[in-house]
Amino acid sequence: MRTLKCMPSRHTSDVAIPDVAELDLFVIMDALSGPARRSIVLALAERDGVPCGQFGLSIAKSTAARHFRVLLEAGLIRQWDDGNIKRNGLRRDEIEHRFPGLLDLVLREARTTR
Repeated sequence: MRTLKCMPSRHTSDVAIPDVAELDLFVIMDALSGPARRSIVLALAERDGVPCGQFGLSIAKSTAARHFRVLLEAGLIRQWDDGNIKRNGLRRDEIEHRFPGLLDLVLREARTTR
């Protein structure tokens, strides 16, 4: 498990990001159960490197930070600093390696239920 600094808030905290072998199907499915988190994953499936503030979420910043944290802890996304911007990306290759076809299935279903 890798520990990374992340979160789009004033107080940066450590979040343990699971390695590929540690990805847990049930944790991933739980993370995808929320519509806000699914919309984040859908946006990242279409475009990599989206800054935290550009997802069009109509929720409080603290709530958005919680959603990003859940996705990070599940291993669905990664975050990196780009100057003073926090960017996000989908861990598509890692998820596909651990659970072949899962992400395509989830994305296809999520697009039909938007």
